[in-house]
Amino acid sequence: MPPRVDRRTVDLSAYPDLVVIYLGMRVNRLTGLKTLFGFGPKIAQSVEAQPDGLLLHENLLWSLAPPHVGMRQYWRDFASLERWARSDPHREWWQRFLKDSGGTGFWHETYFMRGGMEAVYDDMANDLGFLRFAPQQPARGPMYSSRNRAQQTGEPTAPLPVDETRYYS
Repeated sequence: MPPRVDRRTVDLSAYPDLVVIYLGMRVNRLTGLKTLFGFGPKIAQSVEAQPDGLLLHENLLWSLAPPHVGMRQYWRDFASLERWARSDPHREWWQRFLKDSGGTGFWHETYFMRGGMEAVYDDMANDLGFLRFAPQQPARGPMYSSRNRAQQTGEPTAPLPVDETRYYS
């Protein structure tokens, strides 16, 4: 008789506010290779700094051609993720990217233990994830920030890295 499959699961009861976020950067033009390869060491350094609330970071490879890499992160709660995303070095990266995507596209999809999901896709050459089946709309107004898209209550932990009115002016 063949051995049984070793099936395991996890008890997530200690993580009632768990947030899982998938992120990706895809090379759209040759110049995007420089952007992509320059970004990797910066991400590694930010993870090594062990931001408060980051439980686990895993690197992913979505495709080789075109180059499309990413990561999956597990955060204790949305407040921890938001606090990190709205502080340096992430704030600086985001400000630079929104001025010039450097030949890449970027996206993230976020899933909440308590329910709800949100996503954004910037300069993506091809639709993926939710974009492939859900109605699309501009990331403006109530759809501009992750906090609003996810319908998170309470006050933001910090100001947006790029204010919407300044971005579109």
